[in-house]
Amino acid sequence: MAPITVGDTIPDGTLAYFDENDQMQQVSVHSLAAGKKVVLFGVPGAFTPTCSMKHVPSFIEKSEELKSKGVEELLLISVNDPFVMKAWKKSYPETKNVKFLADGSATYTHALGLELDLAEKGLGVRSRRFALLVDNLKVVVANIESGGEFTVSGADEILAAL
Repeated sequence: MAPITVGDTIPDGTLAYFDENDQMQQVSVHSLAAGKKVVLFGVPGAFTPTCSMKHVPSFIEKSEELKSKGVEELLLISVNDPFVMKAWKKSYPETKNVKFLADGSATYTHALGLELDLAEKGLGVRSRRFALLVDNLKVVVANIESGGEFTVSGADEILAAL
């Protein structure tokens, strides 16, 4: 499947997260993004070096600035189970406006066409690193990395596009 690109409508799919009452919730991506400007960003894995020390912190640190430019939701997706995503979220002193969403079987990542096969590294199928600016379900900006790079998918690149 070809990767999602500018002009495409994001697919719907169900992802999991733990709410503020520590209850696991299932949520439709369309319910989070319909009628809103959102950033949907994906990382290869929770607790991995670049994801944990650079990619996710860029969105946490810039969340207020992104909100001031009209972004209503910051949706982090990783091919991990909801319990791992919960623990990862708790590893940050503050997560501001970032929602940590689990795509445990890579079903949604596959629907986006952004899967990355890391089986030879013992990680299985993961997500490519990406950041999508989405307005009412339509992709306005598609910053998709090659391999393990982190050059175009951070918060600064989305801010520049706004």
